[in-house]
Amino acid sequence: MNKKLSYPKEKINVLLLENVDEVARKTLAEEGYNVETISSSLNEKELIEKIKKVSIIGIRSKTILNKKILSNAKRLLVIGAFCIGTNQIDLDFTKKKGIVVFNAPYSNTRSVVEIVIGQIILLIRNIVEKNNQMHKGIWKKNSDNSYEIRNKVLGIIGYGNIGSQLSTIAESIGMKVIYYDKKEKLSLGNAKKYKSLNQLIKASNILSIHVDGKKENTNLIGKNEFNIMNKGTILINYSRGNVVNISELKKNILSGKIFGAAIDVFPKEPESNNQKFTSKLIGLPNTILTPHIGGSTKEAQKNIGTFVPNKIIDFINTGASSNSVNFPSLVLPELQNAHRFIHIHKNIPNVMLKINKILSEFEVNILGQYLKTNDKIGYVITDINKKYNKNVIKRLKDIKGTIKLRVLY
Repeated sequence: MNKKLSYPKEKINVLLLENVDEVARKTLAEEGYNVETISSSLNEKELIEKIKKVSIIGIRSKTILNKKILSNAKRLLVIGAFCIGTNQIDLDFTKKKGIVVFNAPYSNTRSVVEIVIGQIILLIRNIVEKNNQMHKGIWKKNSDNSYEIRNKVLGIIGYGNIGSQLSTIAESIGMKVIYYDKKEKLSLGNAKKYKSLNQLIKASNILSIHVDGKKENTNLIGKNEFNIMNKGTILINYSRGNVVNISELKKNILSGKIFGAAIDVFPKEPESNNQKFTSKLIGLPNTILTPHIGGSTKEAQKNIGTFVPNKIIDFINTGASSNSVNFPSLVLPELQNAHRFIHIHKNIPNVMLKINKILSEFEVNILGQYLKTNDKIGYVITDINKKYNKNVIKRLKDIKGTIKLRVLY
């Protein structure tokens, strides 16, 4: 690696927040980066200061990377979201800054599905109440408010990676599965797609929510939706805290409209394990509250801790952007006896023409060139002969619309 052109690995600073799995720290450290880990998220003021010298940042769901914070990230190349969701990141601004974002869309799917199935069984058998009685020394053996899940209708709201896998497992244990998704999604097994959310709610005994935290999903389940639910509905939310109106949920649990609820995510969550959790749902009957642990199994965290760092390292070393959330997808091998540079620019006409015109002026031989665009940016990777005039780099940086130019090797 030509250190005058490529940034030396030992000067690449990495910040990992929110108890990202140790395997991630180890993988990035073995690559030669300087890795700092912090067990909690940071507030805006702390993060603005920390991010100034960071090239790679790894976060989970609690850390907010907004425009104000990212504006101070002068060296930032990559954001690793060690989770599924990326709503905590201003993705539009990352494109403008030329910062690539990777997440882990598949790594904890099984863990979430398993806990949802478990919660459905606990709630429909009224185990919460029976457990509480037993701990008080009360032995009440009966079948009151206790049912099988077989032949019950499970309505899945959001049929992505988690929703679709939940569908197949639920059907395999005897449930009837219906689903609703704004996007066209292929049914798995005998699952039936419903055209509207209201139709799905009216037809379901159990509702399980698996959507993202976008603003348009705020209060997706609110007063109107609770009003049309069947009496005795079970509600599961393992998606995002803003999706269910908590006040309406409490009201419907107390009235008996909701037979049971399992909630893993909340509108406001503690930033660390040292802070106290408060919620209107504390102490309600047949209500299971968990601290945002749907994907928190050793297997899932290890999978995430392996997947995301490898994507980051591949991007730093080769420019590969496959599976990124915000960049066009390019996958390339690392070449020997060549130089590679990446050019990130606004998606405007003639940038590629200008790049090649400059290379032609300096009689630079192109060994390979790759371009992909999305709605905001163009991403060009160019491989050239090892010997070339260094003024080429300055000229390429000066092209109108350039966001970032980086020489990889």
